[in-house]
Amino acid sequence: MHLDRVSRRQVLAGVTGGLLAAGPPARAEAAARGPNILWLVSEDNNPYIGAYGDPLARTPTLDRLAAEGIRYENSFSSAPVCAPSRFAILTGLPPETCGPAEHMRAEGNIPGFLRGFPEYLRESGYFCTNNNKTDYNAPFDPAKVWDASGLLAHWRNRPKDAPFFSVFNYMTTHESALFLGGAGRTRPEDVRVPAYLPDTPAIRADRARYYDLMAQLDGQVADRLDELAKDGLAEDTVVFYYSDNGGALPRSKRHCYDSGLRTALIVRFPEKWAHLAPAAPGSVVTAPVTSLDFAPTVLALAGLPAPDHMRGSSLTGGPRPSYAFGVRNRMDERYDMVRTVRDERYRYIRNYSPHRPYGQHQAFAWQQKGYQDWEQAHLDGVLDPVQNRYWRPKPAEELYDLRVDPDEVDDLANEPGHRAVLHRLSAALDRRLLDVNDNGFIPEGSPLEGYEQSRATGAYPLRRVLDLAGAAIRREPGNLPRLVQDLADANEVVRYWAASGLLMLGDAASPAADALALCLSDDPSPQVRIVAAEALARLGRTGDAVPHLADTLDEHPDTKVRLQALNALTYIGDAAEPALPSITRATLSTDEHLRNAARHLWLVLHGLYRPTAQPMPI
Repeated sequence: MHLDRVSRRQVLAGVTGGLLAAGPPARAEAAARGPNILWLVSEDNNPYIGAYGDPLARTPTLDRLAAEGIRYENSFSSAPVCAPSRFAILTGLPPETCGPAEHMRAEGNIPGFLRGFPEYLRESGYFCTNNNKTDYNAPFDPAKVWDASGLLAHWRNRPKDAPFFSVFNYMTTHESALFLGGAGRTRPEDVRVPAYLPDTPAIRADRARYYDLMAQLDGQVADRLDELAKDGLAEDTVVFYYSDNGGALPRSKRHCYDSGLRTALIVRFPEKWAHLAPAAPGSVVTAPVTSLDFAPTVLALAGLPAPDHMRGSSLTGGPRPSYAFGVRNRMDERYDMVRTVRDERYRYIRNYSPHRPYGQHQAFAWQQKGYQDWEQAHLDGVLDPVQNRYWRPKPAEELYDLRVDPDEVDDLANEPGHRAVLHRLSAALDRRLLDVNDNGFIPEGSPLEGYEQSRATGAYPLRRVLDLAGAAIRREPGNLPRLVQDLADANEVVRYWAASGLLMLGDAASPAADALALCLSDDPSPQVRIVAAEALARLGRTGDAVPHLADTLDEHPDTKVRLQALNALTYIGDAAEPALPSITRATLSTDEHLRNAARHLWLVLHGLYRPTAQPMPI
């Protein structure tokens, strides 16, 4: 059962695609073309690489590639998980511009002009292949994006003399490789356990195993580079190595810290194409870069202009932006919203769901023994305050100095000496949210989600929403009159954040109970009603709230709305018990997210949940 699930997540749409229809026939201008371009992409890993200074790494191939190429010290994915990150890589647009693409496993509402960037390469004569993961979080047709996508896709199948752009994805380091455990060459006693994690045998074992997986990956990269050399193509090919998002170990993947967003990026330019390189071989670039920069870089290498809608900038030269931005929204069955910005030294984080803990149970991730051990230690009360923070609600803002605090545990957000840094990064983040028309504030399932939908005149007053959400996350009782007033606004997103602000206030929202009850009975938006119901239940007014959540879980046609109701039930504690019949039915849902969340809540409400005895997600 587990193996079937992992296979589905690994393979996705492209594996059985085989060779797709050939690209445009106009390849005659090959002699005037740019270099071949090869992408070697690993899954779920931070730079556990010798060239990045990791003393335990056994990565001679990647180390040599860095010595011969350019190493990017501060490279970040656009999201700390694969699907929204891969949306950014394919399109050059942040996923949050095309809601709900910012969520993990969603179908972004994309505008008609948006294309996967390999289409531009194909039109210019490049042969483009993908082997084999897609997972683009949007309705892109692989047959339009690629000449070939699947297990057989390879540059060797190109027409004679055609330049190529070839991608090879390696699942070796994927999170799921840790689920079955197993000893290897790296000794658990030699690994460093970050300060935010408890020092348990399972956490050490998983960390040690990850070094072995990275060594295995290094060998696979070596084999591919040997293949390139044997084909006589090494001197005509620019090689990229990167990972699609940050690490898979606890509090990394899915989280907006360096551990979840920082990736390796190494680019090697052969001598023939050295004039395209922004620096000499062996150089290290410290300016922030993100996966949004990949598409415009490849287009520039091919001599093509980047479309105006792309938000990244080419790595081939010119001034670099000062900041790298990242996002988190729903991760499988759990809702959270985080926005972050990183410069060369500091990371600023804004938590738009501070009432939720960092450590929300997530079925797929919890197959990792490290998460099980960590939660059990929390329940046993044996964690120190730094380790226990993961299981608590979040502050509105966080700020970390990565030069002195690589584990991001010393939060400087309230330190007077760092106020100017916090304000600078906060202002940069605000500008970014407005610039990209961030759809993440729109509740999932709303008709307002999407590039064009959210830009319709009057549909999505983001500047106002941003101000309201910023007030809501501070959880100050003095904001209550404003939140009550906005609860009756004509715009759904404004009402949603007003209700969310009242939910975040907890007991301090009791004077607004009647307004919340009116919202529950009359609001046309099911998402707003769900938030109002949770707020009422937390205030002890469960009579109408819990039946409403149960009915929504049972009956609403949109599975994501049903999932929001189920999450609300999860966080009202024992008050959810009257909804057990609905929760029980949801444990048999055909939707994996509903099913997994319902199984967890069912166990909790029956007193049967144990972190170290996880039911296998199916």
